[in-house]
Amino acid sequence: MNVLTNGNFLAVLGAAVAALAGIGSAIGVGIAGQAAAGVMAEDPKKFGSALIMQALPGTQGIYGLLIAFIILNKIGMLGGGMAELSAAQGGFILSAALPMGIVGIISAIHQGKVAASGIMLISKRPEEIAKAMVFAAMVETYAVLALLISFLMINGVAI
Repeated sequence: MNVLTNGNFLAVLGAAVAALAGIGSAIGVGIAGQAAAGVMAEDPKKFGSALIMQALPGTQGIYGLLIAFIILNKIGMLGGGMAELSAAQGGFILSAALPMGIVGIISAIHQGKVAASGIMLISKRPEEIAKAMVFAAMVETYAVLALLISFLMINGVAI
């Protein structure tokens, strides 16, 4: 049996691709964390504000995990009765996971950079935290759109 034409393999590969969004989150949270540590060295009282900003890039990893769970649940891997998928069904599920995996990685990294800038902003002007969060949330918009399209595509695959 060729593994590349095995529908079940392709669907599980799709779940793995969706979960790759966690790579972007790890990088983004790391970038923001470096900025937060720098601010903390100057003013430890800004820990709470900096922590909120640092956590923002972590959501893409959560979205990727959610899509991975939805895929694994849809194919029955979590319930114990795994469906026999055709290559087309598996390919559709793999394709559906791509938006979340790709956009999740890229948006989390860039959100980490924006969050780091926001942390620098609140280090000088703490009252501007809402604006800093809005800037970071603008990047998040595209991760939410990717989550939505992946979700809709997965639900559109008949099994």
